[in-house]
Amino acid sequence: MFPRRRKEKRDDQKAEPLPERLPRHVAIIMDGNGRWALRRGLPRAAGHRAGVEALREVVKACLEWGIQILTVYAFSTENWKRPRSEVEALMNLLVEYLEREVRELHEQGVQIRAIGRLHELPPEARQKLQQAMQTTAGNGRLVLNLALNYGGRAELVDACAALVKDVEAGKLRAEEVREDTLERYLYTAGLPDPDLLIRAAGEMRLSNFLLWQAAYTELWVTSTLWPDFRREDLLAALEDYARRERRFGGLK
Repeated sequence: MFPRRRKEKRDDQKAEPLPERLPRHVAIIMDGNGRWALRRGLPRAAGHRAGVEALREVVKACLEWGIQILTVYAFSTENWKRPRSEVEALMNLLVEYLEREVRELHEQGVQIRAIGRLHELPPEARQKLQQAMQTTAGNGRLVLNLALNYGGRAELVDACAALVKDVEAGKLRAEEVREDTLERYLYTAGLPDPDLLIRAAGEMRLSNFLLWQAAYTELWVTSTLWPDFRREDLLAALEDYARRERRFGGLK
């Protein structure tokens, strides 16, 4: 079973005061599930299940606060190195999440997308993911972008390979290749770069996540393990983001 849903906020509870400047696109490295479980004497899979509750609450907050795009690092190309039992548990959890959540997400106007080498996912996971994307394709309130079997270096390799193929086919000339050209071949083509990247569990690295797209993304790291991450943590990140001055290499 999934963790029990938290009670809805009462009508008499005041809404959180939001900063005036909000990011359009938030990306999150959902780290710390295993550590959360081990500290409680639980199997690592229990930490991943608990992490679903955090994702559910963050999605709800993004809907309430008008965040347009949420990209979450769900499974990396390196995660296949983990024990087979843990990988299988993660894939089963993905299927379970899609089966249980898609209807509600669809009703809330959430569009589900996915980035990564999706063709390498187990057949059932691929099928459920494809169904979820087809069902929610017309929604425009929030894009929930799942990074699955994703690696930033793999994305760049795949983009370059596709670009070279088009050059060889005469569809594109080498001298026409610019940054915006390569961006059209990335998994995230059509989406703006993240404005804010949040990393849970205190690690100070990108871990091969959105290497191209995060060139000028604002980073925010918290020691909170992902299963304990809640809307107040997201609000703290948004408030810190609103105080920053983004110059993109230039001057104010």
